[in-house]
Amino acid sequence: MIEPMPQMSEIAAPTFSPAAIATVRPPSTRVLAIDVLRGVTIAFMILVNDPGDWAHVYSQLDHAEWNGWTLTDLVFPNFLFLVGASTVFSLDARIRRGDSRLELARHIAIRSAKIFTLKMILTVVPYFHLTHLRIYGVLTRIALCYLLGGLILLSTRSLRALAVISAAILAGYWALMRFIPVPGYGLPTRDIPLLDKDGNLTAWIDRGLNAFLQRTIHTGVLYEHTRDPEGLLSTLPAIATVLIGAMAALWLRQNMADPKRARNGLLLAGLASFAAGILWNRTFPINKNLWTSSYVLMAAGWALMGLGVFYWLMDVRRVNETALGRRLTQPALIFGSNAIAAYATSVILVKAMLFMKVHDGEKLTTAWGYIYHHLFARGNSTQFKSLAFAVCFVAVCFIPNWLLFRKKIFLKI
Repeated sequence: MIEPMPQMSEIAAPTFSPAAIATVRPPSTRVLAIDVLRGVTIAFMILVNDPGDWAHVYSQLDHAEWNGWTLTDLVFPNFLFLVGASTVFSLDARIRRGDSRLELARHIAIRSAKIFTLKMILTVVPYFHLTHLRIYGVLTRIALCYLLGGLILLSTRSLRALAVISAAILAGYWALMRFIPVPGYGLPTRDIPLLDKDGNLTAWIDRGLNAFLQRTIHTGVLYEHTRDPEGLLSTLPAIATVLIGAMAALWLRQNMADPKRARNGLLLAGLASFAAGILWNRTFPINKNLWTSSYVLMAAGWALMGLGVFYWLMDVRRVNETALGRRLTQPALIFGSNAIAAYATSVILVKAMLFMKVHDGEKLTTAWGYIYHHLFARGNSTQFKSLAFAVCFVAVCFIPNWLLFRKKIFLKI
């Protein structure tokens, strides 16, 4: 498994009161909910990333074009939320083993660097166009958020302190986007619309940094040419997403002796966060591309409620120990135990299928296109056929993870 998402999140066994012992099974020393929820998230991430035909995709299986949100827009923040939750349990386990704060900081920094290195390897393969490397990306954001979020958690694991830090980040990001004039465009809401696609502070910084990289190390490209959905400034509120996940884990850890209180706290916090995001959307629109503060709260609301539900089902009611429950949850657990390995597998397979060329009659096409049009979309392409291809692709990506899980191999960086 690749950290910062440990295979199973270790926690200290809590002390139960006699009344609690009479009604509740002592909890496992592992939080299965985090692993299963991570597995669901990574499977859905692969599904929405890899349709058979991008021209035929159900609206909820694609990102919102700009302001607004779809189910797909919940995937990445849910993953970062779980990074924060896993990091809490991982740090606790290492502290109990006697690791010093300096050793833990070094450990966090090295793993962040390795995740970023993996990102760059996946970027250059197979064409090795070193003058057009996209430095930003999903793994780059994970690496930065894990690094900064982990260092914050080394400094404090107080719920109150983390809430204050998260609130300051979200309010500060709103102030930057709302009140700082954008060179060449003007002041948001006066000279340009708030969150103008190209005339926002985040996009301006990304263009400037990319130009600097081109001048100095002669590489760099933005995903959307004039802006990037995983840009530098928008990583700041993404750190708050990680910290909210950490706060959820701290709440679970503190309330393991009272599972109902733990569950209800997560559900209520999720509802409050979602409502706050929807309300803030009126003045600071929900926008995944810019990772706006309202987007952070809205998405965190879903993540908190999801964790509450999965915690109750997996770690309290133990539905995974029934025959039907095991069949339903085992695939998610397998995906979740090697999450970034599953993601890397999907990227490698996509690149390989797009790189390989095959003859289709008199024309040359990619292996991806050939398989889709001959096995799934014979005659015509539809949204359903495109989705069917994506589901099958998820199943193919599952096979290596299943083999690793059977052999109890959990890849680490």
